[in-house]
Amino acid sequence: MLTQSEADALIAVPKRMLERGLIELPSRGQRKCYPAKSVDGRSDFLFDVRVSGVRVTNRTCQERAHVSEVLLRLDMDGPPHDNPDGQEIVGPHLHVYREGFAARWAYPVPTKILRYGHLLPDILYGFLEYCNLVDIPSIQGGLQI
Repeated sequence: MLTQSEADALIAVPKRMLERGLIELPSRGQRKCYPAKSVDGRSDFLFDVRVSGVRVTNRTCQERAHVSEVLLRLDMDGPPHDNPDGQEIVGPHLHVYREGFAARWAYPVPTKILRYGHLLPDILYGFLEYCNLVDIPSIQGGLQI
C-alpha cells in the first residue's frame, strides 16, 4: 500500500505514454492497457480503458502505479457506489486513492474530466489530462458512446 503523500505525488507527476502513436480504443466487452512513464523516468504507470459487454455506456478509465495500485478510476454509467462511510454515490463517479482504503472512495466526476463531451474518446482525453498525462496521443476507434 502507498502512503497518501506517495499516491498524491504519483497522481500529480507529469506522465507520457510509452507508445506515442494513436490510442486505439477497445470494442464492446474489451479492455485495453496503455503503459506510461513519469516524465522524470522514475515511475511506471498503466492506463486501462474498458467497455462493458452488456451495457456499452458502462465505461471505465483507470490509472495504476506499480502495476496494481489503482490511483484513479472513472466509472461511467455503472451501478451506484457505496463509500466506506456508507454514503452512496449515484451516477458517474471518480474513485480516488485514499491511504488505508485504496481506491474504495468515490466522488462525483469533476466537470473538467467531462468538459470535452461524453463520448468515450472525449472522456478518455479529459481523464488523461486529469491524470497529468502530457502530449496526449490522438484517440480513435471503439464505440462512440
